[in-house]
Amino acid sequence: MTTIPASNYDYIIVGAGSAGCVVAARLSENPAIRVCLLEAGGRDTHPLIHIPFGLSMLSRLQTVNWHYHTMPQPELNNRALYWPRGKTLGGSSSINAMCYIRGQYSDFDDWEAAGASGWSAREVIPWFKKAENFCGGADEYHGEGGPLQVNELRHADPLSHTFIKAAGQADLPPCTDFNRQQRIGAGLYHVTQHNGQRWSSARAYLGEAQARQNLDIRTQVQVNKINITEGIATGVQIQSESECVNLTARREVIVCAGAVNTPQLLMLSGVGPGEELARHTIPVVCHRPGVGQNLQDHLDVIVQCKGKTHDGYAIAPTAIPRYLKASIDYLLHRNGLLCSNIAEAGGFACSSNAATNKPDLQFHFLPARLKDHGRKTSFGYGYGLHVCNLYPRSRGQITLQSADPALPPQIDPGYLKDKQDLQVMLEGIRLARKILQAPAFAPYFKSEWLPGDSCQSDTQLTEFIRQRAETIYHPVGTCKMGHGEDPNTVVDNRLQVIGVKGLRVADASVMPTITGGNTHAPVVMIAERAAAFILQDYAPSQAGSHALPPAGAA
Repeated sequence: MTTIPASNYDYIIVGAGSAGCVVAARLSENPAIRVCLLEAGGRDTHPLIHIPFGLSMLSRLQTVNWHYHTMPQPELNNRALYWPRGKTLGGSSSINAMCYIRGQYSDFDDWEAAGASGWSAREVIPWFKKAENFCGGADEYHGEGGPLQVNELRHADPLSHTFIKAAGQADLPPCTDFNRQQRIGAGLYHVTQHNGQRWSSARAYLGEAQARQNLDIRTQVQVNKINITEGIATGVQIQSESECVNLTARREVIVCAGAVNTPQLLMLSGVGPGEELARHTIPVVCHRPGVGQNLQDHLDVIVQCKGKTHDGYAIAPTAIPRYLKASIDYLLHRNGLLCSNIAEAGGFACSSNAATNKPDLQFHFLPARLKDHGRKTSFGYGYGLHVCNLYPRSRGQITLQSADPALPPQIDPGYLKDKQDLQVMLEGIRLARKILQAPAFAPYFKSEWLPGDSCQSDTQLTEFIRQRAETIYHPVGTCKMGHGEDPNTVVDNRLQVIGVKGLRVADASVMPTITGGNTHAPVVMIAERAAAFILQDYAPSQAGSHALPPAGAA
């Protein structure tokens, strides 16, 4: 392969997902800074990305998804689980369920206590607010005028409202906003939508920024490695057909490739556990044993029911007229059921293991039946309740399959290695059943489809979990942030890779521990802070302080 002469930038950002779009937009606000944003996938032009209800079909698209699979999981009957990750502008924010959840605010206090100084709840809330344009206006928790639109759903099925009523009958009170201090309860999710369309990071941050002359957005680009010379990141090597192209970063390379691809790229570049790199004959540039370790994810299982009415979103001949009308409503008015994110309602609850007022269970209610992440067709009417353990104790890892960057890494989440994780999920299933069997659901309930009436004992439910549990798409932690004395720390509290100058990570991989909920909103917050750190380093006298005024609540 030949090498083409370098192209020069101030900053190169690898990955145009939930974080990369934010960093690219914020840095390019300064016209003196030349920014290159690299994305392995294509443009976010597929209509199913932008129509919220298109979520139901996105898992079948090969063009916008990495389609990863885990290593066989011993505690899940040796199944290799499907792990979809976004591969397009917007990354996973272009294929997710659009639920806007920040997590429990004490999660961030836990980060600080673990060594991530400056990342307490009080210090991160202003950055959530900076990113946000909240439908209810600004207050101590919410922001107004930011790029990320956060709105109420334009459409929610009657079954979703029934779920909220049933949850109340099961002692889970109504909650109208899960992003305040108190979030135990059930309600409709706020969503990252605007005018009835998905509002991904690409739409939010690149919509105007992509026209800037100082921002170069390159799609369909595979990054082979980060070029590091004498301990300094100087750029990246990308693959262009049969040629290697070197792009030069005069100031920094910022990796925003996510909890799977970021550690893979660091290891391919010689940054990671020395023994792992040696196994693939990769020269060790910087021995960081924590790269790829500390993998955490939310494991999820669904209790599903068959319905005896025609409510909900079914694949059935009787549903065709409704979908035809919905298509017209959406085309003409951007309303109707095609505005639905399907996972319209949900809630948070405490198992017996939970800390006081810190829910460790999350529910996503679907007024539809689901099979294999939507990749297989499930006919008939019904509904289901996802059960998720928010704070798993189990840890996994990302390792290399090969030194070939075209091959995926090995993903081993280590699900249920800690037995306490199983106990939390068993309690979650029992609470989910209590909700679905509440009087409010009586007019709709025909039978329990999964796990089924015959599955009642802990032994039976454990086998159901082992055979049916799946990811709910929230991998984090593989390049964790902390203090330098911890050998497993990868980045410092300003997200700089320890031991390599000019190299920073800004994505879900830096989370020391997983947040209690959907992870898109925290990743956007992390990216906003990363951009501020970078701008302060670029021109301290111009950028001002990287800190915003206190949120006034924590």
